Amino acid sequence: MARSEYRTRKRITEPAIAGWIRTVERRAIPVCADQVALAAHVKRVFATERLRIDRERLARYLGYQRYFPFDLAEEERFLLALWLCVYGEDGLPRWPDLLLYVCRGWGKTSFAAFCAFCLISPANGIPAYDVDICATTEDQARIGYLDLWRIMEASPDLFSQGFTWNKIELSCLETQSRYKFWSGNSNSKDGMRSGAVFFDEVHAYEDNASMEVFTGGLGKKDEPRRLMTTTDGTVRDGPLDEMKGRARAILEDGEPDGGFLPFMCRLDDPREIEDESLWPKANPRLLTSKSLMAEYRREVAEWRISPARHPMVLTKRFNLPEQRRDIAVTSWANLVAASRPVEAERLRGLPCVAGVDYALVTDMVGACLLFRVGDGEYASVTHAWWCTRSADAGEVKAPLGDWAAAGLLTEVDGVEIPTEDVARWIRSTADSLGARIECVAADTYRFSLMRRAIVDVIGMDETLRGADQQVWLTRPSDIMRVQPVIDSAFARRAIAWGENPLMRWAANNAKLEPAPNGNFRYGKIEPHSRKTDPFMALVHAFTVADRIPEDAPAAFAEPVFW
Repeated sequence: MARSEYRTRKRITEPAIAGWIRTVERRAIPVCADQVALAAHVKRVFATERLRIDRERLARYLGYQRYFPFDLAEEERFLLALWLCVYGEDGLPRWPDLLLYVCRGWGKTSFAAFCAFCLISPANGIPAYDVDICATTEDQARIGYLDLWRIMEASPDLFSQGFTWNKIELSCLETQSRYKFWSGNSNSKDGMRSGAVFFDEVHAYEDNASMEVFTGGLGKKDEPRRLMTTTDGTVRDGPLDEMKGRARAILEDGEPDGGFLPFMCRLDDPREIEDESLWPKANPRLLTSKSLMAEYRREVAEWRISPARHPMVLTKRFNLPEQRRDIAVTSWANLVAASRPVEAERLRGLPCVAGVDYALVTDMVGACLLFRVGDGEYASVTHAWWCTRSADAGEVKAPLGDWAAAGLLTEVDGVEIPTEDVARWIRSTADSLGARIECVAADTYRFSLMRRAIVDVIGMDETLRGADQQVWLTRPSDIMRVQPVIDSAFARRAIAWGENPLMRWAANNAKLEPAPNGNFRYGKIEPHSRKTDPFMALVHAFTVADRIPEDAPAAFAEPVFW
C-alpha cells in the first residue's frame, strides 16, 4: 500500500465518519457526555496519526444493506467505518476492539449480524476469516446468530452469491469463511482460528476466563478483531466494569486507547429520566421508533410506581446500573394489612401445607401452616422458637420476651431447639383445627435434621412421589418461582397471619435480591441481628401451596391500619 495513502486529517471528509461527529458536535439530537468525548477523541486521532480509510471496502460493505431489512443508522455507519475500514500506519486496523455499550432496543444483535456478514464476505477478502459469537449461555449466543439466519432465509438469492447457511453456521464459499455461535461454557476452544470474536451481553460475564479462551485464537488470521455488545447489568467488578473503567480513562483522562473504541450511550444523570426528550441519549432509536418509545414510557411508568420492583428499567433502558441492594419484600402497609385477624373457626377442617425454616437449631426456627381460603387468598398460622444461648443473642434488638409472653415465640434455654418440638407444634396445631396436612416443605440443604421429626411426629411419608408427595425439599429455584405469587398476595392484601408483630419483623428483615433471568430470591438484610426464619417458613409453605385442594373460602376481618 502506498505510504502516501496514510496521512493525518485535520478535517474528516468521509461521510460515514463525519456525519455522526457533526451530529454530536451540533447537538442535533440529545447525546451523552461519552459521545461528545468520543467524537473529540476520534478527531484528535485523525489529526495526529497517519491513518488510511479503505473507502472501497467501506462502499462494498454499505452496499450489502440491500440484503438486509434495514438501513444502517448514522451512528452504525460511523462504527462500521471506524472498526472495519480504518487502518494505522502499520497496516493494521486502527481500532480492532469495539465496545458497543448501548441500551436495550438499539439493535445490537442486528448490527453484529451485519458486521459478521461483511467480515466473512468477499469484500473483506481475507481467506478463512471465521467469525465466532459467544455468550455466557448457548441460548444467548444463538439469539445473535439467528438474527442473521432469518435474514438469510428471507434472501434466497444469496445462495447464488456463494453463501450457504443452516441454523448452526453461515459460510461464504469464495472466502471459505464462516460465522458460528458458541457457548461461553464450551470445554475448549484452544484450536480455534478466529478472524473475529463477538461477545454478546458482556454484563453477564463474572470473570475473563471464558473470554480469554475465545480470544486465544486471535492473531492466527490477519486483522483480528473483537466486538463486545452489552447493556449494563448486575455483575460488579467483572469484565464490563473493567471495560467501562478503560473507557473512562480514554474519554475523560485522555489515556491512549490502544485500539479500543468505546461507543457508549446512557443518561448522564438519573434525574434525566424525568425528561423524556433526553432519553435518546441512552438510545438514539427512540427518535425513529414510536413502538420503542411507547415501551420505554410503559416501563418507566411502572418503575415510578415501584422502583424497587423494576430495578432493571434503569439498568437496561438507560444504562444506569441500580446500586440499591436492600429491596423490601413488600411495603410496610402491606405487612400491616397481613396482620388482620384470622378466625380459627373459619380455618377449621380445611386442608393446609406446612413450612419450616432455620439456619441453625442453635439460633431461631420458624414454622407455618398455610391455608387456601378463597380464590388466590391465603391465611397462615405461624410460630417461632428462639435459642436463648444463640451466639447472636446479644445482637438481636427485638422484644423476644414480649413475643414469647404473647404466645408467638417459644424460648428454649438449651444448647439447641429440639426438632421434635417444632414437629409437635405443627401436628398439634393442625389437629386443633381439624386440618389435614397435605405436604411439609423445608430447605433441601438442612432437611436432614428435620427428617425423623417430620416422619415420626407429623406422620408424613417421605417415600411418596408425584401427586401424593408429602415431603418437599425446597430448592432455590422453587423460591424464585413462588416469589411473584407471594408478591402478588401481599399487593392484593390477599394474605393474613393475624396480629403478629414477630411476622412483621421477620418479613421486614428480609430483602429481595436479583437472581438470573429477571428473577428474585430472598436474602437477609443483616445476618445476625435481624432474623427472617418465621417469614421464610411461610415462603417454604408457598412452594407447595398448589397441593392445597380448593375449598370454601373463609372470610377475613377488615384490614386495620395504624
